[in-house]
Amino acid sequence: MQKRTLGANGPQVSAQGLGCMGMSISYGEPDDVESIATIHRALELGVDLIVTSDAYGNGVNEELVGRALKGRRSSALIATKFGNLSLAGITVPGLSGGHPDYVPQACNASLRRLGVDVIDVYGLHRVDPAVPIEETVGAMKRLVEAGKVRYLALSEAGSQTIRRAQKVHPIIAVETEYSLWSRDVEQEVLPTCRELGIGYLAYAPLGRGFLTATIKSVDVLLPKDRRRDQPRFNPDNLRHNAMLLAPLEKIAAERKCTPAQIALAWLQAQGNDIVPIPGTKHRSYLEQNVAALDIQLSSEELATLAGAFPVGVAAGTRYPEKQMKAVGI
Repeated sequence: MQKRTLGANGPQVSAQGLGCMGMSISYGEPDDVESIATIHRALELGVDLIVTSDAYGNGVNEELVGRALKGRRSSALIATKFGNLSLAGITVPGLSGGHPDYVPQACNASLRRLGVDVIDVYGLHRVDPAVPIEETVGAMKRLVEAGKVRYLALSEAGSQTIRRAQKVHPIIAVETEYSLWSRDVEQEVLPTCRELGIGYLAYAPLGRGFLTATIKSVDVLLPKDRRRDQPRFNPDNLRHNAMLLAPLEKIAAERKCTPAQIALAWLQAQGNDIVPIPGTKHRSYLEQNVAALDIQLSSEELATLAGAFPVGVAAGTRYPEKQMKAVGI
């Protein structure tokens, strides 16, 4: 398994991680047996970065990861997050997601659900607009000092927030959506991370399944699939977006691989500081994703894909309006 280093001061991890959100929420029906088998297969293949959050099913996904890693803890680097109370569907009386008094409560609960003594990478899932980032990261720093957390990360933070956080304690990674059809991070967030020596965890690297070229109509999504509520999967927007796929499908056909593998290969080629974390609950898709690490696209292919998917090309925002207000803070 190829390795990449998370930031200037972080650990070496597999060049791909495994996102676990969809095992419990958002996409289709959960299948815990297959999900646990997928995590086990990931470890067998050398994928050691297992990514979850306490917001995924309000702790359900962390519990699933904990069961999967029982007896296999030494083979995995666990990355989890806190502070996205909206997604978790909870309120904490008197406290908000980034309040320094809430941080240790969230961490202790995650440690218990995961069944571990220390979390390898602990991230702030969403920046709390009601709390200065210095206070939140200060509380996270105390977790490191207490030996409960090894490294700190941020998710969906804006450039200035990243700079301020880094002054309090080294941030080893920023986790933000990045794929062929979500390239806005190239304008500010990714350059800021590179300037400060911070690694980059690219979630939804397959565009929530869009870049597999199998979702050209909303009709293929199950009735409870969360993507039905996302603007880019609105039927009108999806018809427009589906027309973007032809160059991706052409290169995949020429390479005798899947569009998803080409999309991952493009992202992997954007820099050794980028670690895609495609999510799946199926071993077959996991194996296809990992195989993409062996695909080296030519400069012409990379340019063709970049030209077909310029910044801002997708119709529709990546989240509904209310959720978009919580990113980039």
